[in-house]
Parts: sequence; structure tokens; C-alpha cells
Amino acid sequence: MDTGLKGKTVLITGASRNMGRLAALAFAREGANLAICTSAKMNELQQVAEEARALGAKVVAERCDVADDAAVASFVKKVRGELGSVHVALNNAVYRGAEGAFLDETEESWKRNFQVNLGGPRNICRAVLPLMIEQRWGRIINFSGIAPFLGMSVTKGMAKLGIIGFTRGLAREFAEHEITANCIGPGTIDVERDAFQKSKPLRPMQPIRRLGKPQEVVSLMIYLASEDAGFITGQCYLVNGGMYFQ
Repeated sequence: MDTGLKGKTVLITGASRNMGRLAALAFAREGANLAICTSAKMNELQQVAEEARALGAKVVAERCDVADDAAVASFVKKVRGELGSVHVALNNAVYRGAEGAFLDETEESWKRNFQVNLGGPRNICRAVLPLMIEQRWGRIINFSGIAPFLGMSVTKGMAKLGIIGFTRGLAREFAEHEITANCIGPGTIDVERDAFQKSKPLRPMQPIRRLGKPQEVVSLMIYLASEDAGFITGQCYLVNGGMYFQ
């Protein structure tokens, strides 16, 4: 399949590891250029950038806290100056600290959850949508996860359900500009987990009795970003082995 991504610029937040890293390299193999960022793991991000450049991609790699709208605006300005525009925005950055018990949650964690998990995509989209409107082409891909469908986390589930509404609102408002917005809800995927997550046993409870492979999510990202997906918008695709049917 010719994805039509050659020469386009793909912005990926949270690109230093796991699916963000794999997505960056997959888009580089499709001939896309990359604008990648992380809030903390710069050594890992630079490694991703080097691998992507080895595949022929032009890369802008920066530290950027997506919860900081000024930092996002500065990042996107640099990307436009060096790569010309942004064609695809992949809002992969996530705050995972809000996955604990509701009554144990701190005020700081509550606020950070919304600043990153909702505010991050909002800040990125406000920065890149004017560029997409100008070129009359764009793809926005957000992530809901599985939490809002299974009631797995009060705070994170609320934010991630909000992302679905955010995605659908974008899809309707910007469709006239040939811009699509879709959402992906991964289930239990075999990726590196943070320290607090490692204490939680991974017991896949879906009909497909295994962990999902990261590439099974990344391949959907590539398709939704492609030319062939131009008539698909406002959708939420669950990659969860049948854990939840929508």
C-alpha cells in the first residue's frame, strides 16, 4: 500500500519509548519526516532521532512538556521552520500517575492528569491545525486506551473518555478542510511499563488470550495517517483482543 506519507511531516509526542518510538521509526520507513518530543527522556529521544535519520528521515527532536502551551507553540514553530509544516499529529504523550485508587489520589496528580491527558492534545491541536487548514490536509490521531470502557480508573478513565469527545468534535469542525481526527484505544499491549505498573500482574482477559503486539497498534496509526483513510473520521478503534466490543 502506498500510504502517501513520503515527504510529509509527522509530529509524535511521547516518542522516546514504546509505541511512540516504534511509530516514529515506522513513519520514517514510510518516507515521512519527524517532529518528535518528550518531556523528560532526552537521551532515549535522541536515540530514536538517530535511528530515524539512518532511515532517511529529517528529524526535529526536542524536549517539550505538552501541558505547557507556550512550549508547544515554540516546538511547532521550530518544526515549521525546519520541516515546512505538520501533516500528521500523533498525540501519544500520557500521564500514567492517575491509575491508582481514587481516594488515594493527590491534588497534584489529579491536575497533572488533565493537564497532560486532555490539555496536551488540546495544545498540540491548537498549534498544528492552522497549518493543516492552510494546506487543506491533515490527520489527527489521539488515544483513549481501554480505561474509559471498563471503568478501570476513575480519573484517567474520565480524561480518556473526554479525548473521544474531543476527537469527534475536531472531526466535525475541521472536516471541511480535509482534516480527519480519529482515536485509538489500545488494550493490554506488551510494552515497557513504569515502575508502579510492574506490580500489577498482566492477565489478559480478552478472547484473544495474549498481550497485544505494539506493531498491531502502530500499523493502525500508519493506516489512519495515510491517504487511503481520508474518508474515515470521528472514529475510535479499539485494539484490545476483544476485551471490549464497541
